[in-house]
Amino acid sequence: MENLTDQDLDIPPCKYEYLDHTADIQFHAWGETMQEAFEQVAMAMFAYMTEIETVEIKQSHDIEAQADDLEGLLFHFLDELLFMFSAEPYLIAKKVKILEFDTDNFKIKARAYGEEFTIGKHPQGAEIKAITYSSMLILDRPKVDRPEIFVIVDI
Repeated sequence: MENLTDQDLDIPPCKYEYLDHTADIQFHAWGETMQEAFEQVAMAMFAYMTEIETVEIKQSHDIEAQADDLEGLLFHFLDELLFMFSAEPYLIAKKVKILEFDTDNFKIKARAYGEEFTIGKHPQGAEIKAITYSSMLILDRPKVDRPEIFVIVDI
């Protein structure tokens, strides 16, 4: 096990839900900040793939994403996390923390905390094949309400 701190093991409250969508699934996530909404949509993705309570924080893995706009940044952020799950280190995250969130240059550095996905320990949920731009919506209305994200993934 890595040298993880108590703060690394602290799990934030759930701020996401699943919305029905023909042949796919739509994630709806929110947060007090846009950064938290990005973290929550990432957690929605992992929780859709397994029962997240079965995941222990034993290791962490850093990812980076960049794009030309905020929608592209969200797409690449989730795509990097999906790749991390689908290839070495096969990490299923219980927590995702964004370390750097640059909305001027559209760059993210994040750390995912969890363990290697193991059949038998982790119930297999739906397989997420790809992140899509279809009906992607990022609402940032700080004076009106909380930031919200809607993302459809191909299952």
